[in-house]
Amino acid sequence: MSLAPADWPVAQSVEQIAANLAIVRQRIASACTRAGRDPASVRLLPVSKTVDEARIRMAVAAGCHELGENKVQEAQRKAESMADLGVHWSVIGHLQTNKARYVARFASEFQALDSLRVAEALQQRLLLESRTLDVFVQVNTSAEPSKYGLEPAAVADFVQHLPAFDRLRVRGLMTLAIFTPEVERVRACFVRLRELRDQLQQTAPAGLDLSQLSMGMSGDFEVAIEEGATVVRVGQAIFGARSTPDSFYWPTPGAPA
Repeated sequence: MSLAPADWPVAQSVEQIAANLAIVRQRIASACTRAGRDPASVRLLPVSKTVDEARIRMAVAAGCHELGENKVQEAQRKAESMADLGVHWSVIGHLQTNKARYVARFASEFQALDSLRVAEALQQRLLLESRTLDVFVQVNTSAEPSKYGLEPAAVADFVQHLPAFDRLRVRGLMTLAIFTPEVERVRACFVRLRELRDQLQQTAPAGLDLSQLSMGMSGDFEVAIEEGATVVRVGQAIFGARSTPDSFYWPTPGAPA
């Protein structure tokens, strides 16, 4: 069995984006039915990486009220120019400590926490901004050198330190599956994250919430849901394929969508 390539036309109107959203939500519901889950247990995070302001405004009109971005400064520019929309912005890409100040100013969520240095930088900036931030710990479940995230064996020790950062509201774990059309290799990444979450819930510090699993993108989110995803990050299936040579069903490493 394999995951097939997909050809997503670029959505250029509110109606097209709304239609794509309806299809994605139906796919989520169908995957939940197969897994014996309630569709309400899965949160859809539309990913607007590279999408321009005009189409983002269309997406909001179509019903998107939270959006994910993986480049911090691009996300900040969008947040500032579209502050009138009331969008909740989620940063889902790797963060350098010197850019923590941007995330602390505008983001509602950060899904790529993988070092104590970043946690400390966010904590300091959030204190200055008098804000808190929902965070997911990123785990490299595919063992690919090109991927960011903690090795699974390092996560238990890492989470023991997180209660010291009271401005970070830990919500769960995040991963990107291996980039391959072989569905069972993709599934293995999601199983690994779910099993790790289940183990951590037995040993994590009291009060630390690790219940959420952010995993699955446009080409594989149904498999992720079957394995317990509570957040799926979907970009191309909503906005259309990007005009890049790598617009096969999976995005390039480090570019969740």
